Amino acid sequence: NIALRLHQNEVKVLGTSPEKIDAAEDRHRFSQILDSIGVDQPAWKELVSVADAEKFADAVGYPVLIRPSYVLSGAAMNVAYDAEALRSNLELAASVSPEHPVVVTKFIRGARELDIDAVASNGELIKHAVSEHIEDAGVHSGDASLILPPANLSAEVLERVKDIGNKVARAFEISGPFNMQIIMQKNEQTPDHPDLKVIECNLRASRSFPFVSKVMDSNFVEAATRAIVGEGVPKPVDLMKGSDKWPYTAIKVPQFSWTRLAGADPFLGVEMSSTGEVACFGKTPEEAYLVSLLSTNGFRLPAPGKSVYVGIDNLTETRIAQKVAKHFAAAGYPVLTDSEATAQVLADGGVSGVKVIKFDYDNRRTLRDAVFDSNIDLVVNLAKLRPSDKANSNYAMRRMAVDFGIPLVNDQRCAEMLVDALEALPQGTATALYGSQELNIETPVDVKSWQQYLDMRK
Repeated sequence: NIALRLHQNEVKVLGTSPEKIDAAEDRHRFSQILDSIGVDQPAWKELVSVADAEKFADAVGYPVLIRPSYVLSGAAMNVAYDAEALRSNLELAASVSPEHPVVVTKFIRGARELDIDAVASNGELIKHAVSEHIEDAGVHSGDASLILPPANLSAEVLERVKDIGNKVARAFEISGPFNMQIIMQKNEQTPDHPDLKVIECNLRASRSFPFVSKVMDSNFVEAATRAIVGEGVPKPVDLMKGSDKWPYTAIKVPQFSWTRLAGADPFLGVEMSSTGEVACFGKTPEEAYLVSLLSTNGFRLPAPGKSVYVGIDNLTETRIAQKVAKHFAAAGYPVLTDSEATAQVLADGGVSGVKVIKFDYDNRRTLRDAVFDSNIDLVVNLAKLRPSDKANSNYAMRRMAVDFGIPLVNDQRCAEMLVDALEALPQGTATALYGSQELNIETPVDVKSWQQYLDMRK
């Protein structure tokens, strides 16, 4: 954080005070400030010793999230599902950020994550956008697929998110851009009133600023610049009001460069891996997602007659694995998997004839021929546990897909969204076949310009 050092050397820094920026970067101070202003967050504890961390994890229950301070893109941030993983991940976090505190927090499974991009001036919220992640909470926001306007948030939740934004803007006296991530978790006692817990706040512009500016037709960068210099600051406006009635949705999906990182695991987690993104509009979330995904480099729908290779682990939701496999089987694609146990799970969901194929991943000379002989044109790996070594079969499956240029879906919510999008497409819309349906697998949706979508709101 060079802003603080500049400030300490009497360099005038425009916008939010470097001391406030530093307070947001320091995990311990940030959590204390949230507690002081009544903003909820997951249970947390500053690391004093490994023994204390283990005691905390036992008290709140595994999994827990290790969060070092002063790092970018979630570096050294990891989810620990047991004491052994906790110890090894704490060592890594301490080595990456040795002079600053490491905070351990309760990791909330099965929750949704919300992204808030906002601009404030002298602690007053000027404008904000609330995007919803498709993936479960636990995927870094830079790797997540964002839906705007959000598809599953009530007006009451949006108002509560705005209130949190107001409190944070005041507490940190923000003048300029900021970005927050909030966990939304279902509360069994109050089903219509989910828990909202802040997990991150960056007092800077995020990579989604251009995305929300385009979708909302409101220049967040210009507003942030005016707030920073303190001239011509626009009046506060709630851009989210009425967004549930917009006739379009936009979705931003990540772009990865796995092929350039030999041996890297194509796995989505709390540490960012993406190198870019693509955003597209659609009349529905499903349409926007499909067009965005097809616009990324390296993704295509499987060609007719080809196979779909499916992998899962113990944390994968059985319902989603069965739904995805059932869709592709019904569309005319042979479904393959790598274990008898997975084949049985799919069979229990009504997917018959699943063939088990196990590859010898260590023999690179025969692997290519074996993969191509199997006619695999899509890999759907829904494993949720990051492997500890490269001997793991799910790692090998994901890496095989990348190395051989086979499209890969590596998140269960994204896989379900893809299936929903394909099932929502009308029959007979174009020329090429998708499975047994007459769909154009390259451009299945009419192409419109950005301005055409904006005009739909008039």
